[in-house]
Amino acid sequence: MTAATLSAAALAAAPVRRASKKVLPGFGLTLGYTLFYLSIIVLIPLSALLFKTFSLTWEQFVTAVTSPRVMASYRLTFGASVFAALVNLVFGLLLAWVLVRYKFPGKKIVDALVDLPFALPTAVAGISLTAILAGNGWIGQYLEPLGIKLAFTPAGVVIALIFIGLPFVVRTVQPVLEDAEKELEEAATSLGATRLQIFTRVILPHITPALLTGFAMAFARAIGEYGSVIFIAGNMPMISEITPLIIIGKLEQYDYAGATAVAVVMLVISFVLLLVINGLQAWQRRNAGAPA
Repeated sequence: MTAATLSAAALAAAPVRRASKKVLPGFGLTLGYTLFYLSIIVLIPLSALLFKTFSLTWEQFVTAVTSPRVMASYRLTFGASVFAALVNLVFGLLLAWVLVRYKFPGKKIVDALVDLPFALPTAVAGISLTAILAGNGWIGQYLEPLGIKLAFTPAGVVIALIFIGLPFVVRTVQPVLEDAEKELEEAATSLGATRLQIFTRVILPHITPALLTGFAMAFARAIGEYGSVIFIAGNMPMISEITPLIIIGKLEQYDYAGATAVAVVMLVISFVLLLVINGLQAWQRRNAGAPA
């Protein structure tokens, strides 16, 4: 074997090094941009909120965030948000299931209507719900003679939060259902599993992370909702007054420290609840064998 042949064989056996092409800059530069952008958009505004609250003494802070009117708004805001998110969790799953598993006339129209609360201005949503549910509205005029009053009550707040939160659950669960392997359901059926067993043991473990994500997003949106709620709530102190309206009222009275104090309480509670939900998601993924 000649030297030229040996050289050619050695070159063929040698690993070919290709320059890795990266679409984005290196890790250091990308991370720097990320932290800078996150600081401007999130961290600096939240820091200003905290620093403004620190201008209060501890006694003033406690007084501002625990007054009876504020406590009543906490109960309504967080209670209605959790209840609305739970309702959307159930009916959002049903709606996503119908859109994925069935074919029917007008399916694309129904699918498009799911996104309507995303595009609809919140004030328009509030006025529309009030026009329907008020005592002289399309539905309210038949319900109020029966003793059922929805507008200008806490029930109206829940309805508004369900309306604006439904798309978060549907759009989170829908792609997961589309990617689900129907062969597993067919195999479970062939082994004699009932419909309830197939849902609880095959389908539900697969879509639980998506359900928790949709619940968290619907809950987070409901906590901060303002425009659609103030029209239908009636805004009666101690009855149908939400916490964002309390904050707006304090700002209009130039009580900036009091407004930021209430906002900090909402921020902390929301963050803790979302942290718990994310922990449940990670726990469920570990149990399912997927990377957290």
